Amino acid sequence: MFESLGNKLQDILDKLGRERQLTEAQVKASMREIRMALLEADVNFTVAKDFVARVGEQAVGQQVLGSLNAGQTVVKLVHDELVQTLGGESAQPSLEKSGNVWFMVGLQGAGKTTSAGKLAAHYKAKGRRVLLVAADTQRPAARDQLEVLSKQVGVPVLKVADAEAPSETRRRIEEHLARDPRDLVIVDTAGRLQIDEVLMDQLAALKAELAPTETLLVVDAMTGQEALNVAQTFDARIGVSGLIMTKMDGDARGGAALSARTVTGKPIYFAGTSEKISGLEPFYPDRVAGRILGMGDVMALIERAQAADLKAMEAKKPGDFDLEDLLTQLRQIRKMGPIGDLMKMIPGMSRALPEGFAIDEKQLQRIDAMISSMTVKERRNPKIIDGSRRKRIARGSGSTVQDINKLLKMHEQMKEMMKMLQKMSGGGGKGMRMPKLPRGSAVPPQLKR
Repeated sequence: MFESLGNKLQDILDKLGRERQLTEAQVKASMREIRMALLEADVNFTVAKDFVARVGEQAVGQQVLGSLNAGQTVVKLVHDELVQTLGGESAQPSLEKSGNVWFMVGLQGAGKTTSAGKLAAHYKAKGRRVLLVAADTQRPAARDQLEVLSKQVGVPVLKVADAEAPSETRRRIEEHLARDPRDLVIVDTAGRLQIDEVLMDQLAALKAELAPTETLLVVDAMTGQEALNVAQTFDARIGVSGLIMTKMDGDARGGAALSARTVTGKPIYFAGTSEKISGLEPFYPDRVAGRILGMGDVMALIERAQAADLKAMEAKKPGDFDLEDLLTQLRQIRKMGPIGDLMKMIPGMSRALPEGFAIDEKQLQRIDAMISSMTVKERRNPKIIDGSRRKRIARGSGSTVQDINKLLKMHEQMKEMMKMLQKMSGGGGKGMRMPKLPRGSAVPPQLKR
């Protein structure tokens, strides 16, 4: 989502070069360009104006620190201001030992029902006993959709009947909890294609009856500034404690997410990162700021690895790295998500990759198919794969003999690379050196300690 804005900001900051001190003229020119980049990314006008004013005030006469150049110094100032604009410290919904009732509100199409299912999966994985309540009686099949999600997650669902009174809904929830105690109740409510009085009255009546501990507004990041108008209206009429920004993996310009905290005064709790049930991540302002400025997101990369339950390959000599190991590693990495997204989390990688660079996910699937078509003996000893075996493997995987040849050659190159890396490490990493980041990249603050 922030790729276009990030590239523009990095280009602007890169122009400052290696000056030892920032002049007022340099700062004004750079801030003017940054303001235009923010406005083009659909950032709220007032937010963009105040942002550059604060950064500019700090940047004028700023002494360049240590080995950093002027551009890198301003990167730090912009990064810190981005973090504050996005909300400063990360915030999460309040969660007690019991009695938690979360009220999900939002317009139709924002991803409210799906987000309810994702929240259930997220907190079930943390040991919470979740109950989903399908209270969206307006949209056809909304209750059925939540029921499908509940089965996928493995939590119970209570379906509200048509024209059911809020008091009856509360009574039925209490009865369910008496039979099957749950410490987190997530209520998916009705939405509309646009805000109207009937919708607000219904939501207000249900909220008054259920007395939720959190009211989460789900907003579609793809709708831009209109999402902020919706948030302000819902907060004024219903009362909102936090936001969930959906479709953050889309190609929108990102201005709504950047403006949300400042305009609404409400924290962004979660960001929807894919359509998968696991595609919901806590929103961390510092990490998002790092991604925008090309610093990557090392912590998110680590967390995805942990969530995928990646296991280190058994200690082997580099020469023993066979095709079975390659298949295992490939499948484990793919559990973490699209490879292109993972590469962008590596500091400096977004700037190092050529413009328009993309990783063909289908190619990874073809490699998986080719190795899967081999016998265990062939995977462990690729040297026995002769011409006839290659033809059989190609037929079994829907590929060509040339594809098999390329795979075997790639495997040999990987073995040689592993040998080289082991020699460089000197049996404990003494000979290893950290790679230099591309010009214009900044070291993430969390790695400076």
